[in-house]
Amino acid sequence: MEDKLDQNQIADLVRLATNDVFSTMLGLELKPLESFSVAEPELPPAGILSLIGFAGSWVGTGSMSCSTALACQLADALFMSPHSAVEEEVMDAVAEMTNMILGYVKTELEEILGPMMLSIPTVIYGRNFIKRSLHKREWLVVPFLSGEERLEIHICMAPDPAPPMERIRPGSSKPLGLHV
Repeated sequence: MEDKLDQNQIADLVRLATNDVFSTMLGLELKPLESFSVAEPELPPAGILSLIGFAGSWVGTGSMSCSTALACQLADALFMSPHSAVEEEVMDAVAEMTNMILGYVKTELEEILGPMMLSIPTVIYGRNFIKRSLHKREWLVVPFLSGEERLEIHICMAPDPAPPMERIRPGSSKPLGLHV
């Protein structure tokens, strides 16, 4: 197992997954842009952010962010009905796209990193919000254009600092976490 993931390999996986999901599920074409690494990705001043967690021998977070206009377009294509404002179906569409794209990436990464779990997506909608990670690590940002609208997939992963036996409570043989 590697101490550091190849960022170019992950960016290629994200591009492949995102293009595949968008073309198959939505019938939409994306233009991939150059990927880059940053300490904390910037978010649009207003829009939607969907977060999902990775767990296994490597842990981390993946996210998808886009404008409200693009989120409505995603929902239009996924549910085959018009959406002019962010409401429950639009947030569900963004969560589902995040789950499909990053689920695909997770499955491919398991070939390198071993078995992993993926959390349920959490979707945040609003203006001028900020996200911050507890640990200062580099995020890989893989941007795309859909027409004039920008979509970004963000991934931040690192080896799990606590081996599985350290997650067991003292005096107990049961793990702290619950897998549902």
